[in-house]
Amino acid sequence: MNEFMEHAVNELYSKAIVQEKLRTVAPPQIEVKKFVPFTDFEMTATVMFVKVTKLADYKKIKVPKPDVEVTAKDVEDVIQSLRLRTAERTSVDRPAKNGDELIIDFEGKDEKSKAVAGADGKDYPLMLGSKTFIPGFEEHLVGLKAGQDKEFTITFPKDYGVAALQGRKVTFKVQVKTVNQLYQNSSDEAFVAKVSPFKTLAELKADIKKSLLVERQAQADRNHEGMAVSEIVAKSTLKVPKQLVEEQVLRMEEEEKRNLTFRGQTWEEHLKQEGINLEQHRDRHRPEAEATIKAGILLGEIAEQENIRVTQEEVEIRLQLLKGQHTDPAMLAELEKPEAANEVQTRLLTEKTLAKVSEYASN
Repeated sequence: MNEFMEHAVNELYSKAIVQEKLRTVAPPQIEVKKFVPFTDFEMTATVMFVKVTKLADYKKIKVPKPDVEVTAKDVEDVIQSLRLRTAERTSVDRPAKNGDELIIDFEGKDEKSKAVAGADGKDYPLMLGSKTFIPGFEEHLVGLKAGQDKEFTITFPKDYGVAALQGRKVTFKVQVKTVNQLYQNSSDEAFVAKVSPFKTLAELKADIKKSLLVERQAQADRNHEGMAVSEIVAKSTLKVPKQLVEEQVLRMEEEEKRNLTFRGQTWEEHLKQEGINLEQHRDRHRPEAEATIKAGILLGEIAEQENIRVTQEEVEIRLQLLKGQHTDPAMLAELEKPEAANEVQTRLLTEKTLAKVSEYASN
């Protein structure tokens, strides 16, 4: 009887979904109302679904695709970065100058002498003259020797990447622990042999240019797909249940927390750094969460209209590629689960649909 009920529920529910043309977005809540063996069976299924009132004419949406290029300076910047990373470092007992690497501890405090989240570091390697740190910071350290401290105040730029620090005055206390002088390889041949399998600098530069082109083209393709999907979302009409939006906000929040953990920052420190509370943080991300959900639903509609399918063979090939990228037994065990195959199938369907959308937007 249990097997019969399970079979009946699955079959009747599937038929009802097809008959009503519903795009469900969550598992149903099933309630068996009546069951008399061989006579009567009644059930209700409560489902959360999204109805697309209007799907944009995605075939007519056009988005310009910018040309991708790599300049000689781009390649030279990579070469210079490689030279610095592979340079020999020798601790010196003299005042620091541009081109030296300093190992520093630093902490920043606001005008009330309270620690500023995200404005501190331990054993931080800083290249003087690199212009990669807070504007004005490096200049204050020129002339210092190992073991010396210095305190100075900097006003963060108004367009600084962290909103909570934009335009703020922060007083830094810096301790110089080590001054390293860098010695780069005297010959191109020695440098190339140290950083690559190539024999000449020209071969290395050609490989760097090729890699940069591939990387930038991939990013350009992703941007093009994203702009096309944004246009489709803007020109389509559908209402997303609030529950779905909240679930997506929480997923985004969990992903952000994981990234912060890798950077050694707590969730509370992050909120304080941004100058907002938890609810304000979620409010900020709700529009993005809703747009993400709409994009996924609309891509599903387009996949249906375009009759885009993913074969079992395609899923198996992608799974084997993923398994080849991991050696962790726990991750390999996860890839063996049916849920992994379902996730891969969904990802492949999305990739194919995005490629089709991008194709229409380019022509």
